[in-house]
Amino acid sequence: MKATSEKRYALLLAARDSDYVKKVYGGYFNVFVAAFGEEGERWDLYRVVDGEFPDMDELHRYDGFVVSGSPYDAYGSDCWILKLCLLLQTLDAMDKKILGICFGHQVLCRALGGKVGKAYTGWDIGLRKVRIVKDLFPCGYLNEMEDIPPALSIIECHQDEVWEVPTGAEVIAFSEKTGVEMFAVGDHILGIQGHPEYTKDILFNLIDRLLNNDCIEKGFAEDAKFALEMAEPDRKCWERICRNFLKGR
Repeated sequence: MKATSEKRYALLLAARDSDYVKKVYGGYFNVFVAAFGEEGERWDLYRVVDGEFPDMDELHRYDGFVVSGSPYDAYGSDCWILKLCLLLQTLDAMDKKILGICFGHQVLCRALGGKVGKAYTGWDIGLRKVRIVKDLFPCGYLNEMEDIPPALSIIECHQDEVWEVPTGAEVIAFSEKTGVEMFAVGDHILGIQGHPEYTKDILFNLIDRLLNNDCIEKGFAEDAKFALEMAEPDRKCWERICRNFLKGR
């Protein structure tokens, strides 16, 4: 009998499920697995925002980790954020695959010695065209993706950004708004400022919540929603990039 081993991944969830996402998708975990998971894999959920972390003795059993977005600041001093930084440093030392999304992108940068802070140009909410520098991509996960165009649209929702990438990292994508849209370290670290897992309806709901909480102004929210209605994110391309990275293809 041929032995097989299932791939195992962990989502390090740095945000609490919104009522909308729980109602429509059953939680952010399902959103991430639908975007990045494949048949025959095992995905585990750790709500790091609530202090739930994987056992250090179990880390070697995982093929990769995904760090989600969050309403918290990646440069904050909350205990769970500091513990997350230590975990990411450990995973980096183990050469484990780590995919950071939005807050995850920023906290991964911080943990590895880079600098993050408030975005110099303020909020970025909606669709953003990101220019990819294919020549700087680590070898491997773009090999089968010659058809990926040099610029892709992605859903963004952030007011913080990476100021300076860690030593040894490459900036592999940028936009007119944000200088570090993606960075990579070797073939095991990938940070993406945008949200490849988001659907447009998730962002529409998030814009409404930000407006209701006085985080953004009404005119800004209306402009963001109008622009979002006029175009589509390149979700399939982003999902392929993320899947190829996580699976080591």
